[in-house]
Amino acid sequence: MIDLNTNMDLLQEKLQLLIREYRQLQKENSRLQKDIAVLQSEQQKKADQLAQLEQKVAAVQLTGGHRDEAEKARLQKKIDTYLKEIDKCLALLHA
Repeated sequence: MIDLNTNMDLLQEKLQLLIREYRQLQKENSRLQKDIAVLQSEQQKKADQLAQLEQKVAAVQLTGGHRDEAEKARLQKKIDTYLKEIDKCLALLHA
């Protein structure tokens, strides 16, 4: 009978220890989930900022920023060609 009582006491102690560990793990899990939510929010903000910066870079490149002279001349020639085509179309419409 003593062995049975001793075993029951040991089992109860181990059970209490497991319950405490389980509760600690639940708290840690909750904290980590909150951390994940914060990090995901920050990641979304950074992705939005990156998209805005990429748009700004594209706009600067479109407006001629950081282009060498050959690239600017090529672009100007292309614009001139388009303008001539538009003028031809307008002339045909008015004829």
